[in-house]
Amino acid sequence: MTSGKKRVCLAGLALQLFLIIAVSSRDTFWVLSQSRSVFPKSSKNLWQGTERIASTALGQRLPRSNPVRQILTGYLHLSGIEVGYGFFAPNIANGYKLVFELRFPDGRVEYELPRVSNAASVLRVAGLLDQIGRTHSEAFRQTMVRMLADSMWREHANATTIRAIFGSVMLPSA
Repeated sequence: MTSGKKRVCLAGLALQLFLIIAVSSRDTFWVLSQSRSVFPKSSKNLWQGTERIASTALGQRLPRSNPVRQILTGYLHLSGIEVGYGFFAPNIANGYKLVFELRFPDGRVEYELPRVSNAASVLRVAGLLDQIGRTHSEAFRQTMVRMLADSMWREHANATTIRAIFGSVMLPSA
């Protein structure tokens, strides 16, 4: 391998590791800024500031139309860095819940949670709900919830209406 190729490979590896560390740090600082830790609430501003720095390094504070932001976001999603590794482990966040209210022609009302087939799917749905809850794009949020509601509609074709109720779970803090 030539010296030029080695440098390109080394630069690519350095970028990959930087992005992994930046995403992990950003997610960790976000959790700490929400006072979901043993740290005192007075440190909230510190964690918010460090989360903003990590978000800036990831290009997330640039306008959505900025090509650098779009390329970085696309790469983070395609490589899987962005999803589920905030603490260097699979995301087990349960900060958001989604419930479907199903109304039937006979007046019955039932409440259903999104269904999954295995333990890995539970983690994926929890990660998806976390991403839906944390997004700043209302259009993205609505599209994702509609897609989940559509799958529920296929399971309950006789329902007259399906309403999605999306909420956040606030854990008690010390």
